[in-house]
Amino acid sequence: MVARCLTNCSRGIRNAWHFYYALNLVIKVVCGGFCIALLTP
Repeated sequence: MVARCLTNCSRGIRNAWHFYYALNLVIKVVCGGFCIALLTP
């Protein structure tokens, strides 16, 4: 029971980390594209 809870919790943490990483990547790409659009005349 406890082992299952630990497995589920670690899986949730891993999923949250992947989600945060993907979100960070998307923000970087969007900001990069926005800055490039601002810099190009």
